Amino acid sequence: MQETPTGTPVGVDDPYDHAGVCDHLTDDGRCRFALTRAGDDPEFAAERRAADYDCVAAGDAEFHECPHYRSTSDGRECVRCGLESVRIAFDDSRPLLEEHHLSYGETGSEGGDSDGDTSHEITVALCRWCHAKIHNSFARIDDDAPPDPEAVAAREERRAKEHSEMSFTTARERRDDGAE
Repeated sequence: MQETPTGTPVGVDDPYDHAGVCDHLTDDGRCRFALTRAGDDPEFAAERRAADYDCVAAGDAEFHECPHYRSTSDGRECVRCGLESVRIAFDDSRPLLEEHHLSYGETGSEGGDSDGDTSHEITVALCRWCHAKIHNSFARIDDDAPPDPEAVAAREERRAKEHSEMSFTTARERRDDGAE
């Protein structure tokens, strides 16, 4: 199983099995990295410009063959247990979901693509509870796991707060409440 630089498990054997399309891919199949960050890798940008900025994966290649491939989480739900995110505006409490790295750069651990290179950024969203289980044990990303009861309670508490903030009271109701 892949490990972090400190030796804790990340919950997968091959990060690319859980990676999605490249974050740099535009809706029309072009490489956003080459279009907007050409100065960061001029040689790569020149290659993409010569190919009409088509994504590396537009041909016969796979996404992970691109040196700038990156697949990061949308953070909407835990990929392990399915717990949905509930964010309250202007609330600085700890989020229910966290970004979990499946690859950690050149760590020397086995896995990744055929060259053993795990320099691509690959993340998924995990709830805090699943995140702890993966790093503190041999739990895996693809385990069929229900949400932790504490996670469900935290989510429902946030939903209740969200609903109370969204409720509408008229000025008369607010004035009547203060008169008592």
